[in-house]
Formats: sequence, structure tokens, C-alpha cells
Amino acid sequence: MSRYFKYKTADALLADAKAMGLDIRLSDDLSFLAAPITVSGRTVGNRLAIHPMEGCDGEPDGSPGELTLRRYRRFGDGGAKLIWGEAAAVVPEGRANTRQLVCDARRADGLARLLDQCRRSHREAWGDDSDLLVGLQLTHSGRYSVPRPWLAQHDPALDPRTVIDRETGRTADADTPLLSDDDLDRLQDRYVEAAEVAFRVGFDFIDLKQCHRYLLCELLSAHSRPGKYGGSFENRTRFIREVVGKIRNRLPDLMVATRMNVYDGIPWKMGDDHLGVPETVSYPLRSSWGTDPNDHTRPDLTEPIQLIGLLRELGVAMINVSMGNPYGSPHIIRPFEYPPPDGYETPEHPLIGVDRHFRATEEIQRAFPDLPIVGSGYSWLQAFIFHAAAANVRDGRVAIVGVGRASLSHPDFARNVLEGRPLDRRRICRTFSYCTALMRSKHNDLGQFPTGCPPFDKVVYDPIWKLAQETAPPRG
Repeated sequence: MSRYFKYKTADALLADAKAMGLDIRLSDDLSFLAAPITVSGRTVGNRLAIHPMEGCDGEPDGSPGELTLRRYRRFGDGGAKLIWGEAAAVVPEGRANTRQLVCDARRADGLARLLDQCRRSHREAWGDDSDLLVGLQLTHSGRYSVPRPWLAQHDPALDPRTVIDRETGRTADADTPLLSDDDLDRLQDRYVEAAEVAFRVGFDFIDLKQCHRYLLCELLSAHSRPGKYGGSFENRTRFIREVVGKIRNRLPDLMVATRMNVYDGIPWKMGDDHLGVPETVSYPLRSSWGTDPNDHTRPDLTEPIQLIGLLRELGVAMINVSMGNPYGSPHIIRPFEYPPPDGYETPEHPLIGVDRHFRATEEIQRAFPDLPIVGSGYSWLQAFIFHAAAANVRDGRVAIVGVGRASLSHPDFARNVLEGRPLDRRRICRTFSYCTALMRSKHNDLGQFPTGCPPFDKVVYDPIWKLAQETAPPRG
């Protein structure tokens, strides 16, 4: 049963939003979502996107597995014209889990199968894929890499949560070495090599992942890091600017995009009654991007807007806006009804989180009206996702609307929207965090259970869910 989402009508939702002082808009006219848009000279057939959604279901060597291929066939069939492919690590040691994809020459054939099956599925369902844009997200997971974390900076709030030795449970401290400037110089070359692989395979664009406190995101906030990659704005943005320049010089015909945090905030933890409470931090903040240094609850988009301007000059064609940290502030990144078993209860009404996403995305889109901005934070709205999406596109708050969790439960949402039919209520994501709980389940022989939607993709994921629950170690 939902705790917060009890809305039978749009008016009821809007009344709650108004009472909370939120700027949530809804439109009954969904035709705005069917309009094409031009991205870097390419026509994208509608304003609907699927966010990078990992299934944690690759083969141990980093190639796509059968469930990976199934997911992209379903995405291709669904009708969204922007499919923002999931994270693929540029080096094996930069994976966030043991079944994350890897993008290098050894895995190129597997990535080609994924792309071919996605596009073929789209053609079979829709007759043409010339207006379908499919990308691949290139990543290094930094402090969230397995089996070993790689730190770009020391973060007094995150270091005590960063396990360096899994056998002893030892966490990072001031003596834990950081990635050196030379390490980061070499890593730039790995990004360029991965981009070449993606281009040869046939992806329409690559995304340089700068969100959710993974490595490139952490570099943006590295105020206390010494050397050429830390301290000043110029240094903290050096890696992304230089790697974009190298990719654009080497591969001028490859579209470059980035999914980036515009607001980090700070980590939260479980408090009394399992409610989330903020970590104790010192001000001014020295390890948070897009955040008022004297108030962690207030986004400050000055530097994100400055960086986006520089990236646009370098040829970045599209920005996908996100915020928060899935491990430290999940209510910021993805407003939810229920947390996963290891998470805290939301400390705010989820509509507040939705509104935070919408306002930040609008600020970015208004600053760059000619740059396609992809918005996030919609899944909690359930049956009203696309009424909000249409209103935001109509009002110029965003160019393209992305759906994440809801695409796992209802991958053909775009078909319903484009055909003027309501979403299938039996498959609407309720944000109960089953998918996240599976992502956190690592107690099988492969070190990672695959994830999907057990309630609404039952045939495949209900048995996986039951096995993960039945074999879970005691929690203490």
C-alpha cells in the first residue's frame, strides 16, 4: 500500500503540490511528447527517453548477458526515441558491480549484439529506426568500484562508508591513497579508446557519466584534492573538458553527451524510526558540487551552468540532468514510497523531491534554450508521469523527458502515450524499491543478482527475487 501516493485525480495531486508550495504542472494534452526534436543534426522522433538502467546482468567478463539483451529488445520495441544505454566501464577495475558491462575492444561484439537487437526490435515494432537515437554511457565508478575503491578525493562524510578491505571491513581514512594525476591522465586515454569502440559498434552517441558521485562526478567536487585535478573550478573540471576535447578531435562524427549531477547535497543516514537524517558535516562544504557551501539543502547551480557552457563550446550535444547519490541520498536522486531493505525512510514527501528535479532542470534549460536537456525524477508520479512530462515540455522547462524505474516495469510506456491510451495500471512502477533491493543483493556465486521489476515483470524476476530473499544472509 502506498504511503504518500494516494491520488485518484490530477486535481488531488495538484492540490497537495500547491499546499506544499511546489511547482508541479500537469497537462491533459500529451501531444507535446510526440513532437520530434533535432539533436546535433539528428532528428529524434519524440520527446520520450529511457534513462540508463543497469540490470546488473552482464556476463562476468563484462559482455552483455541474455537478460541484458532482453531488456534492450523491450526498450527498442517500446517506442521511446531516445534510448540512453546503460553504464559500461572504460576499464574492468572501474565497474560498480561484478556484472556491469565493460566497453573495450574485447567486448565490442557483445555490445554490437545489444545495439543490433535493440534497433531490430524497434524496426519490427515501428517500421523505421532512422529517428531512433541510441547511446552508451561510459563510466568509472571511482570510490564505488569493486572489488577495490578508487578515490579522487578524501570526503569526510563518504570515506567512513567506503570499504577498502572487505575481509576486515576497514574503511578509507586520511592515509588511503588517491588516484594520482598520472593515473587520471592515463584514464583519459581509456575513455577515448572506449569511445572509439562505441563509435565502431555503431552507437549514435556516448555519455561521459558525471553523476551520482562516481569518479567523474567526484572530481567536480574535489576542492581539497592537491594537484592539477583539484582545488579551483578550472582544475576540478579539467578531466571532463580534456577528455571531451580528445574524443571530439579523434572522433568528430561521434555525438558526445553527458549525464551529470547539478546538485550533490550531502550523504544521509538512518535515524530514529528509520527516517533519513543528514550526516554531520562541517561548513563551508568542501566536497559537494552544485550545493550552497553553507546550506546542504540548497542547490547552487552556478558552477554546473558554467561547466555546461564550456562543454557546449567543446561540442557536447545533450545534457541529462540528475542529482544526489544512490548510496548516500537516494531520496534526492529517486523519490520513493518505500526504501530498499538497507535504506532509510524518506525524510520528505516524495513530491518535494520531484519538484527539486523539475526546478533544477528548468534552470538549466532556461540557461541553454538551444541545448537539448533531458529531465529526470518522474517515476514517482505513476499514472501522472506523462501529464507532468507534457506540461514541462510545453512550458519550456525541459526538452526531453527520461524515465528510469518505470521503464523496467512498463518498457512500452511510449506506445501508450503516443496512441493516446493511459498507462497499464497493472504495470505502473509504484517506487517500492524492489529493483534497488536486487541491486544490493550480492550473495550469489557471481557476486551480484540481476535486477528488474519482480512485481510487474514476474515471469523473469519473481523467481530471482524469491531466491535472493531465501538465500540472503542474516542482517545484523
